Amino acid sequence: MPRKTAASKLAPHAPRVPRERLSSVATAIRLLKAFSEDEVEIGISALARRLGLAKSTVHRLAVTLVSEGLLEQDRDTARYRLGIALFRLGALVRRRMTVSNEARPFLYDLRETVNESVHLAILDETEIMYVYNLESTHAIRMRSDIGVRKPAYCTAEGQAILAFAPDETVARVIASGLAARTPKTITSPEKFGRELALTRQRGCAIEDEESEVGMISIAAPIRDDGGDVVAAVGIAGPVTRLTKKSIAAFMPHVIATADQVSTRLGYRG
Repeated sequence: MPRKTAASKLAPHAPRVPRERLSSVATAIRLLKAFSEDEVEIGISALARRLGLAKSTVHRLAVTLVSEGLLEQDRDTARYRLGIALFRLGALVRRRMTVSNEARPFLYDLRETVNESVHLAILDETEIMYVYNLESTHAIRMRSDIGVRKPAYCTAEGQAILAFAPDETVARVIASGLAARTPKTITSPEKFGRELALTRQRGCAIEDEESEVGMISIAAPIRDDGGDVVAAVGIAGPVTRLTKKSIAAFMPHVIATADQVSTRLGYRG
């Protein structure tokens, strides 16, 4: 009987990515990395020479990258430059790193004070993304791993950010749809607007089972040195523990934590 090799022991139905596709992705990455501060715009011929590829191949890649916003083409020179989508992604990474690093000690203090799960989230388009989390020590607790995304409209962190966001940002979220995730999710644009106004009035958002049945969250906005809201800190726990009395007691701690992180980011409001 022929001897089995290591490759033959792999799962027989394991998906295989075509080598050509991997090669195209790698080439696209090389193309993007060809730009620098010294060369912010490059033509197809120069890119083809740089990458050692046919101009037709580079042109196809460039067209695809332009369609995704990763490249832009100058109409007058026909040369290409890095697109705004890359700036947005880079800004997202920078914001995540800065806010997470500055917020960490205050998030630990908040968790010690309330002993509920603590989350740090930022807004990305119409969703929030959790960039840091600390779990409660209770057996029943809410968990949101780093990198997890949720719709902004039905989360306390999202509402805390949107309450102070430009009108066009809120309009974009509403236009994307306010689908019901639970029986308590706010699906009316008018009611959603009133909830954001209430959040501005009290300084924090309270989400009552709008995202997950049985869970309540409180979140407050974090501002940068320019006064813009760039993130939100929130706590979450089951309805059995986060009663009206508990919410009233925890709100000042959540707001104070958000204010402390804002101060660390340079906010002097």
